Amino acid sequence: MNNNNRLGCLTGTGFFAALITFFVLVGVAFASGSQMFSSGALNAQPGESIGGVTSHADIKECKACHSAPWERATMADRCLECHTNIAAQMVDVAQLHGSIVQKSPSIACRDCHQDHRGATASLTELGNFDFPHEALGFSLNEHQRKESGDPITCEDCHGDDVTTFASDSCQTCHSDMDIAYAQAHLLSFGGDCLACHDGVDRFDDFNHNAYPFKLEGGHANVACTQCHLDARSITDLQSAPQDCYSCHAHNDEHNGQYGTQCESCHNPSTWEDAIFDHNLSAFKLEGEHTEVACEECHVNNIFKGTPKDCYSCHAQDDEHNGQYGTQCESCHVPTDWENATFDHSLTNFPLNGGHSNVDCEQCHTTTGSFGGLSTACASCHQDPAFHAGAFGTACESCHSINAWSPAQFNISHPEPRVDEEGSGIYHGGASCRDCHPSSVFQSSCISCHEGNNFDDEGGEGGGDDDDD
Repeated sequence: MNNNNRLGCLTGTGFFAALITFFVLVGVAFASGSQMFSSGALNAQPGESIGGVTSHADIKECKACHSAPWERATMADRCLECHTNIAAQMVDVAQLHGSIVQKSPSIACRDCHQDHRGATASLTELGNFDFPHEALGFSLNEHQRKESGDPITCEDCHGDDVTTFASDSCQTCHSDMDIAYAQAHLLSFGGDCLACHDGVDRFDDFNHNAYPFKLEGGHANVACTQCHLDARSITDLQSAPQDCYSCHAHNDEHNGQYGTQCESCHNPSTWEDAIFDHNLSAFKLEGEHTEVACEECHVNNIFKGTPKDCYSCHAQDDEHNGQYGTQCESCHVPTDWENATFDHSLTNFPLNGGHSNVDCEQCHTTTGSFGGLSTACASCHQDPAFHAGAFGTACESCHSINAWSPAQFNISHPEPRVDEEGSGIYHGGASCRDCHPSSVFQSSCISCHEGNNFDDEGGEGGGDDDDD
């Protein structure tokens, strides 16, 4: 036989030896109940009965937990077929397992729950597994070692059951660090530490000025509990009122007279350093009012309901003795009480035409005498001697307010005469005094027509020449 044609163990003898070995192993495995493939004894601690099984040790078939490589089902699927309560938790993010699945879906059951470690070994053992604690809302970055320097273990916070949290564990550790602070903090904010703290911690180097309510001035040194009284959660902290009055109502010396908008006058620097902007009120301070002390208008510190009309404050300064009523603003302005301007057009005697330039004293001859004056022309414009009382006191029948002269006489004169040639003799361009030089009762044509010849019976001279 040629040795160069050998294929090593791939010979008839080799195949036969391998086949015998395979059957031997199968026989041994069958005879030992598959114990040769087990890494250790299953947990035998009795628990809740599931289908008549109280522990993993009661399960006799490997395939009840382990799936073959060619199967689509995984070992986790096998777990959930029995532990249906856990399967229900995994679809509820409010439950422990549901939160784990949502935030760390790659975690498998056996990462935390291991078996084949002996009949009395715990089924929940994290060991060196890096459990994603942050996924459950609490970081372990700041919880690595105790005050003594020893590492923090799961049992320090969870006790014997890692699915629960020992509520007093925070107080136990933090009292070792600073017992006075821990006790004060417990009294102020309660014992549910996880309601506010997340382990990072979110309150390390907390900057209140990054939030809508900035701590400025006097607020910078105020204890948290003065504003966040009885806060027991993040929601409680965030719901603290941000208006001044909610905290300072008991300091309101105004007894609510100014409402609740404290910031209209006060500022965070100091409660006493208040500045009121009167221009934000219904009564703006203008002119001389800006220099008036508050107490002059707000007597006895009474602010609300202070009258806004001039007369309430200036009645004692009324030199008119009430003749013009109480609407001082009709003439006076806030810039200067003496600088008064009366709008005569608002009265029943508007100053038009020639009246617009007349000094007040020409009509109001007596000091302080304004009301009750007659509006008749004759009260100021006495009937001149020239009229000789012929026209009465209705001056406006002829005269206008634009000027006393010229005047328009409305009583018809005789019709103008016409000469033989048809020429008209008109007097429209003549003034009253052209014909009535001394009195309206005396007239003379000769003053204009002396030496002229007329064809009518009047003759020359307008009838005054009796010699013709």
